[in-house]
Amino acid sequence: MGKITGQTKEGVERMNHLPPEKEEERDDQSVTYHVFAHAFFVSCKTTETKQTPPLRPRRLLKHPRCLPWPRRTRKSQQQCSIRNRKVVGQGEPVLAVTMTGGANGRSQQSSRGKAMLLALGKGFPDQVLPQEKVVESYLQDSSCDDPATRAKLERLCTTTTVRTRYTVMSKELLDKHPELKMEGTPTLTPRLDICNAAVIDLGAAAARAALDDWGRPAADITHLIYISSSELRLPGGDVHLAARLGLSPNTVRTSLLFLGCSGGAAALRTAKDIAENNPGSRVLVTAAETTVLGFRPPSYDRPYDLVGAALFGDGASAVIIGAGPMAPAEDPFLELEFSTQEFLPGTDKVIDGKIAEEGINFKLGRDLPEKIESRIEGFCRTLMNQVGIKDFNDVFWAVHPGGPAILNRLEFCLELQPEKLKISRKALKNYGNVSSNTIFYVLEYLRDELKKGAISEEWGLILAFGPGITFEGLLVRGVKKTFTS
Repeated sequence: MGKITGQTKEGVERMNHLPPEKEEERDDQSVTYHVFAHAFFVSCKTTETKQTPPLRPRRLLKHPRCLPWPRRTRKSQQQCSIRNRKVVGQGEPVLAVTMTGGANGRSQQSSRGKAMLLALGKGFPDQVLPQEKVVESYLQDSSCDDPATRAKLERLCTTTTVRTRYTVMSKELLDKHPELKMEGTPTLTPRLDICNAAVIDLGAAAARAALDDWGRPAADITHLIYISSSELRLPGGDVHLAARLGLSPNTVRTSLLFLGCSGGAAALRTAKDIAENNPGSRVLVTAAETTVLGFRPPSYDRPYDLVGAALFGDGASAVIIGAGPMAPAEDPFLELEFSTQEFLPGTDKVIDGKIAEEGINFKLGRDLPEKIESRIEGFCRTLMNQVGIKDFNDVFWAVHPGGPAILNRLEFCLELQPEKLKISRKALKNYGNVSSNTIFYVLEYLRDELKKGAISEEWGLILAFGPGITFEGLLVRGVKKTFTS
């Protein structure tokens, strides 16, 4: 290479503001500006060698990136953007992502800037709770022998359609903390001690499973999103989880707490924004929940406690999301195209929870399915209008199964074909409602369906509903990958 001389920033600025009569003086400087990743690098005349041809002089203002804003056209901006993209990943394998389905059955190339779901993992407590054992277990643990309570709980255990759940609560735990099953006893401190430890154990197990599924080391994680409605402490679970996993101290952490059942979808929306605004980043999303904070003996004053006993479970889940160039080992299966959030004014008491000396007092209004039904059509159309889809059966569905009543209302209101909510019902059956986690269990079933080719639709919706009443929604589409050199 020939000898390269440089100029100071001040000198460049003086040249850029020369009067017209001295522009020829500037031209004689033979300065060439090259733009890469929105930064300016200066190189001057080089001595010609056999290996390197001489650089062609150009006037400073001729480069579109150097033009004052009024003189930069849309075409010049696009040219600069294209030039920059060609440099990134030069000489390395590039992931070409195509969409399933598409107009006339043709695949469509994805925008490399969109966030994609790369890996999944889950974690559960050791104790499995079959639904047929719930009545005896709950009544025995809470020392209740009321026949009316038994009859109601038996009915609820059938109507929830749940078959299996996992739980942190156990006979051993209640023997160690008998105060948890005593009405009116201040138990917030022991409950939080149990919950704070459990959510990190569960979250770490799910995160490690997602990292194994991803195939890259934890050191490659750049951001962590932690979701829970089951802990309360400083520092929060995000710090404890990052330390447990051995993440870099530079990992950027975000906590989403007490969002209830909409927390998982809210985390997907947040991860999408992070990934797309930080090209090359990889976001680990981890949700962990346990019902210990709200465990209560049955009471006539709290009939909704029985609903919780028949419906909710414990567990954790994790996903990894990224945007930009994909490594050959990465296996994206879902692109996050568009996200939105909305709450229904005047419904803040429908899903209500308050921290008290006895733990969390939780109320679930009977009118929750009706409230969701009143807005669901317009909310879904906001998502589908992004790509001009009108028929609700022309997309695939991944809905947080808050309960069978919510799924039934959606199916009836939107006139969905029965198979559209199949994977949501399957997640509810096998895990119960695990709050923020459940949407990720649905997505795991969705991935299985996409890989089997069982889903023909290109576009799909992810939906979840939480306190507020808050609607979270994402427009997504399935992807498949091929590599080009």
